[in-house]
Amino acid sequence: MLERHHKLLGEVVRSYVKEAEPVGSKALEARLGVSSATIRNDMAALEEEGYLHQPHTSAGRIPTTKGFQFYLDNLMQAKEPKISEQKTLREILRRQSEAETGAKELARVLAAISQGAALLAFSDDHTYYTGLANLFQQPEFADVSMVREIGQVVDHLDDGLRQLLPIASHRVDVRLGDKNPLGQDCAIIYTRFTFYKHPLFIGLLGPVRMDYEANIGRLNYVTQFTIN
Repeated sequence: MLERHHKLLGEVVRSYVKEAEPVGSKALEARLGVSSATIRNDMAALEEEGYLHQPHTSAGRIPTTKGFQFYLDNLMQAKEPKISEQKTLREILRRQSEAETGAKELARVLAAISQGAALLAFSDDHTYYTGLANLFQQPEFADVSMVREIGQVVDHLDDGLRQLLPIASHRVDVRLGDKNPLGQDCAIIYTRFTFYKHPLFIGLLGPVRMDYEANIGRLNYVTQFTIN
């Protein structure tokens, strides 16, 4: 892929994550410093290669799962959580509460600030989910057929987690599309960490259009804080 295509794909992904709308060439002119005609040609090339998709004839483009995966593997840079988020997370992680109670509070906070669902696993058969209602607030899931799809995801969370638990490590990882055992219309960012000497799995579940930079940064912060 050409270097300028890297930059274009990154801008399309970030814009789509923020706005949840197809991205047109005019919106990117100032940021990329090239003409809208050049951007349209480059978008067409990225679409032909499978990284972008044009949902309607007159609309802009949106990233495909392949486009998001390339972004994650090559372009994404995790962000540190906001100072206010760091303060809230630190207070929970430092609090001398019972491990399960503290972990559940941590999951609820992460679900709230990520506007997604948080999944905890204490063991294969001891799990906790919070923020699932947030999934139905996402614009991708407003369609009736997508509501059914997400309903299926919710119904089979335990089955999907059983596939993730054996491969989860202390490194923050991402599964999306057909690589996500929880459902191809979703993405999950997950890791293992030790909380008050208890090994735990935690994951953030959301649409494929989730804010990976922010959410990976949040889980990085949690794992690094508990290590230190």
